[in-house]
Amino acid sequence: MRIDQIARLARQICLLLVMFVIARGVFPAHGQDRQLVSLELVLLVDVSASVNEAEFRLQTGGLAAAFRSAAVLDAIRGLASGGMAICVVQWADHAHQQISVDWTLLRRETDALRLAERIAAMPRRIHGGHTALGDALAFALNEINSNGYSGLRRVIDLSGDGRANDGRSLSRVREDVLGNGITINGLAILNELPLLEGYFREQLIGGNGAFVLTARDYSDFARAMSHKLEREIRSKPVARNMSPDAVIEARASVAPQTRLNSIP
Repeated sequence: MRIDQIARLARQICLLLVMFVIARGVFPAHGQDRQLVSLELVLLVDVSASVNEAEFRLQTGGLAAAFRSAAVLDAIRGLASGGMAICVVQWADHAHQQISVDWTLLRRETDALRLAERIAAMPRRIHGGHTALGDALAFALNEINSNGYSGLRRVIDLSGDGRANDGRSLSRVREDVLGNGITINGLAILNELPLLEGYFREQLIGGNGAFVLTARDYSDFARAMSHKLEREIRSKPVARNMSPDAVIEARASVAPQTRLNSIP
């Protein structure tokens, strides 16, 4: 083999090695490099047409107040296994779900207080639209399955003041979420539909320790959310006898892409 052919072959091998390294960095194997936490929590905030600007501000102010409350701060301090990871999502109709606060790690009081500041200042990103509970859950499921954390517990926390009237089948998406081992909790705001608690209980919530709490109206949101967050953070996983490695291994055995494909 001539010297120029050897040099060309060496360059090709080097190029292939560089491409391999880049691919490994951009597309890591599923389950690798995920940080273990006690809880992954998605907060779904209703911004559909039934929510006016004053009510939106009562929600953001109420969420911020909840993360500043003594009960929630104490619950966060009591977490083991790396704290908790949380994101906040605004949702309305089938075409509108948007992250307002991206995934954030809370391990100490100062983390929660900084999160409260971000929530209090976040702008409304969706203005109006129908109520697509199924699409909101599907968006949250994708966020949980694609983030950089692996939680011993995984929870979707949906607050809203209406029934599903748009988008994907709530029952189908709910089934898929529960099939992923994720708990769905609800906060029913009763200002327009006094019987919404029953609807959330029968059609929305599910999973280990699932529950519904109520707020009389948006001015009652802060009290209800503080109680709800404290209860969610203090809950314990069913598999208390499983090691963190066992939990990660069990979840990594099914790729998120496969699980998401079952959503209609």
